[in-house]
Amino acid sequence: MKRPIHRCRAIGEYDGALRAIVHALKYDGRRSLARPLAARMREQGAAILSGADAVVPVPLHPSRRRERGFDQAYDLARYLGVPVSAALRRVRPTVPQVSLAAARRHGNVRGAFAATRAATALSGKIIVLVDDVRTTGATLDACARALEESGVREVRALTAATVVTRPR
Repeated sequence: MKRPIHRCRAIGEYDGALRAIVHALKYDGRRSLARPLAARMREQGAAILSGADAVVPVPLHPSRRRERGFDQAYDLARYLGVPVSAALRRVRPTVPQVSLAAARRHGNVRGAFAATRAATALSGKIIVLVDDVRTTGATLDACARALEESGVREVRALTAATVVTRPR
C-alpha cells in the first residue's frame, strides 16, 4: 500500500532533552513549551512548510482532550506561521499508541479519523499534518488518508520528534 505522506520531517530524535520537553508539554501540561518547540519545528521544517496552504493538527479524541485539558498538536500548530485548519476529527477513541507494539498501531487507528467540513476548503491544496511524536507513522498515515479522501492534493507531516529504532 502506498504511503499517503509525501514528505515528513521531525526536529530530532525522541530521546534525551527533546523527549523530556515533549513529555513536559504533553503530560505535565507545560503549554508554554509549545511556542519555542514550534519555533524549532518552523526553522528545521521550513522545506515541509514551504508552499503549504494550511497546517492540520492531529486531533485528540474529545474524551482525551477533556482529560488532558488541551491538545498539544494544536498548541504546536498555532505557532508555525501557517493557517491552522480543524480539518480532522477523531471519530472513535483509541488505545494510546505508546502502549502498543509497532505491528498493532496501524489497526488501532484505522478508521479513527474523519475529515470535517473545514476539509472541503482544502480540496486541491497542500497541507502539513502536525503532531508531537512520530513512531511508526500509523497515526499520520490514518490522518493523511482521511484528508486525501476529502480531496487534499498533498499531505506532508511535521513533528517535534521521531522515534528511531536501532537494530539489536
